Amino acid sequence: MGFSGLGMWEIILIFLVFLLLFGAKRLPEIGSSLGKGIREFKGSVRDIERELKTPQQPKMVTPSPAESSEEGGEPRKLGSRTEAGAEAGTTA
Repeated sequence: MGFSGLGMWEIILIFLVFLLLFGAKRLPEIGSSLGKGIREFKGSVRDIERELKTPQQPKMVTPSPAESSEEGGEPRKLGSRTEAGAEAGTTA
């Protein structure tokens, strides 16, 4: 038994069909592009897992001098609405 229940003759037959369909020159190109795609996919999965494992820190924004006189000069979280912005329907 070979790969996932396929025998040696089935694998050879599949290889010959690919060889007839794509030709001998295209098979190495297809294999290398398939390998690159798999590597990129694995890398992106690792990046996503790394992002999920690290705790998210809210980014703080320091207000401009005009806003600091209104709000007391404390930094606020991104995406939060100011009182003036909430009335006007805009986000800060």
